[in-house]
Amino acid sequence: MASNGCSPPMKAASNGAFQGDNPLDYAVPLAILQICLVLVVTRGLAYLLRPLRQPRVIAEIIGGIILGPSVLGRSTSYLHAVFPPKSLTVLDTLANLGIIFFLFLAGLELDPKSLRKTGYKVLGIALAGISLPFALGIGSSFVLLKTIAKGVNSTAFLVYMGVALSITAFPVLARILAELKLLTTDVGRMAMSAAAVNDIAAWILLALAVALSGSSQSPLVSLWVFLSGCGFVVCSIFIVLPIFKWMAQRCHEGEPVDEVYICATLGAVLAAGFVTDAIGIHSMFGAFVLGILVPKEGPFASALVEKVEDLVSGLLLPLYFVSSGLKTDIATIRGLQSWGLLVFVIFTACFGKIVGTVGVSLLCKVPFNEALVLGFLMNSKGLVELIVLNIGKDRKVLNDQTFAIMVLMALFTTFMTTPLVIAVYKPARKARIADYKYRTVERKNTNSQLRILVCFHGARNIPSVINLIEASRGTQKHDALSVYAMHLKELSERSSSILMVHKARRNGLPFWNKARHAGSDHVIVAFEAYQKLSQVSVRPMIAISSVASIHEDICGTAERKRAAVIIIPFHKHQGLDGSLDITRSDFRSVNKRVLEHARCSVGIFVDRGLGGAWQVSASNVSYFITVVFFGGGDDREALAYGGRMAEHPGIRLAVLRFVMEPRIVGEVVRVDVGESSTTEDELFLAEFKVKIANDASIIYEERIVKNAAEIVAAIREYNCCNLFLVGRRPAGELACSLRTGECPELGPVGSLLASQDCATTASVLVMQQYHYGVSIDSIPDTEEHSTDTERDAESA
Repeated sequence: MASNGCSPPMKAASNGAFQGDNPLDYAVPLAILQICLVLVVTRGLAYLLRPLRQPRVIAEIIGGIILGPSVLGRSTSYLHAVFPPKSLTVLDTLANLGIIFFLFLAGLELDPKSLRKTGYKVLGIALAGISLPFALGIGSSFVLLKTIAKGVNSTAFLVYMGVALSITAFPVLARILAELKLLTTDVGRMAMSAAAVNDIAAWILLALAVALSGSSQSPLVSLWVFLSGCGFVVCSIFIVLPIFKWMAQRCHEGEPVDEVYICATLGAVLAAGFVTDAIGIHSMFGAFVLGILVPKEGPFASALVEKVEDLVSGLLLPLYFVSSGLKTDIATIRGLQSWGLLVFVIFTACFGKIVGTVGVSLLCKVPFNEALVLGFLMNSKGLVELIVLNIGKDRKVLNDQTFAIMVLMALFTTFMTTPLVIAVYKPARKARIADYKYRTVERKNTNSQLRILVCFHGARNIPSVINLIEASRGTQKHDALSVYAMHLKELSERSSSILMVHKARRNGLPFWNKARHAGSDHVIVAFEAYQKLSQVSVRPMIAISSVASIHEDICGTAERKRAAVIIIPFHKHQGLDGSLDITRSDFRSVNKRVLEHARCSVGIFVDRGLGGAWQVSASNVSYFITVVFFGGGDDREALAYGGRMAEHPGIRLAVLRFVMEPRIVGEVVRVDVGESSTTEDELFLAEFKVKIANDASIIYEERIVKNAAEIVAAIREYNCCNLFLVGRRPAGELACSLRTGECPELGPVGSLLASQDCATTASVLVMQQYHYGVSIDSIPDTEEHSTDTERDAESA
């Protein structure tokens, strides 16, 4: 073999360093080292770029370039040790397997049903965002053919350049929109829909480009390749689609998906890849087509994503960027002509996308700043761009210099998207809604409607949340209570989060379209069933954001809906043994940020199974609720909420007020409470006593105590109640004598009742009252524009 100039094939595994083998000379240990190196570099770059709010694809492209010949690869010893030529076949194989399954996931993200319902405005914007860049790409290709791309297949080169400049990366765009809180705006809705149309058109054009880039000189061969690809799509629709529908119908909500269906689908993805590769189109096309055909409703698609995405997106997909980086040598761009061509290509790509999108948007009467933002968003590239370039490089349509220029163009256009959108699109905060005067439960007109935003993390919380809503219903008036139930979902770097965004917000609204989703989600079913039985207005909603910014969704929604109180779940849940176990520690930081930034009252709900594990009907409600009162605005808010709950015929209320024994001051810390707070407390309690004078279901008791031990002993007498209502920041020397404990967000009394030392099975609702005089200059602008449809729904 040495005489023929060919290196021997690499063996799979070594015998170990102690037996004289170098692990880097063997395929498996070398592949492991390459994967670990790729993960460290790309994840490290993603962490460094996070403050710039860049999508992870930017870090992965840059990481690939750094690991390639452009930076670290300038050291030949490094390149031959870590990425020797004989190892690239194994690396490319793993990378292409990853890209096959990633394109299957990308197909799962696109719903043909939603594309059919795309309006003419969005369709026009999408077509303009494709046609003008495609035409300019073909025009620019003539310049490149006469300079740095001489001798290539000119017809295929024209199509490749057109496709490369006209692509919009749908997954990357969705990530940017989510990061910038634009998913529920008009701009976000139009951009998502237009990008989905663009994605489908780009794949069709890419299939044409691949068909034209074959090694055969006969045009009939390219025609046969393209027609065979169309035949594959038609056969898949008539053969594979019915099978997928049959599988989806046999997968029921709440039950595990049969492993046979998962394995059969993944096997079908590989088989489809083999067929399209045999036809002469890349194997990823077959995977993408099958992903589109999988039914999006029900648990089948979600189970497929859950099984595949972490391995593919987290481990195999970064290898594709490194594979691209190893083919990218920026050093080939040398001389004034080459750098001038790079600027020319970047300008052409940006001009075509932005001008085409902005022009049609203005014709469709979209405001100029929104049209400009649409242009910037549609200009973002991503993985699909790299796929186009890599196929062109492999098929000798793009040489090294052209490939490097196009990779840098994709990197630049994607990197510039987020900063430009932030700079241009600064939606002004809407004027304060005149009738948004009830930001607390405590109010003069107690008969006015109470609006509550209740947040929950999952199905585990639903029974207690509904039972809490029922207890808050108060009077029998039909419109006395209006509830917005917000399901908090984390937007992670996983591709399923984009599928979740696409399914939940494809109608442009932040809450579910009940007509289409009523039978598909048990959360919606539970709240709709309660609404019909209780006549309480309950609107299910969904917030999809990163944990670091989901508080903005909560606070912004509360203000738009004019909520008087936000109720958020405690970061611990009740375990099987009755103790409170941490659900996720980062939920605690979410609660702290909501307490800090909310423009209305906030309640933290420590759920110990209020009403049991099931929803309790109105006629069977029988709760005993205790309000612990020391004084101050938060305690008044808790008592006001408790008084409203006591209007429910199935609820008994006990108010336990603590009063300082006047002679004893030695064992407690003296604090100057202020006359205004004490006066407000006395006036509030006087009005409360008048209202409950003839109500046998409410017990008011004052306890004179002299230290913290007596307070704890008195509270323990009420351990058998169902719910404690307490203030987060109780006023007075007595409250200061209690230790705050490990949960300062609950305050001293809430921490006591939520601690392991407190032998109670009662749930706890800790209230923080909104103070109108508090400065809000430091609170970030979290307002989002509501769509016309949302405003119509709100007015209805």
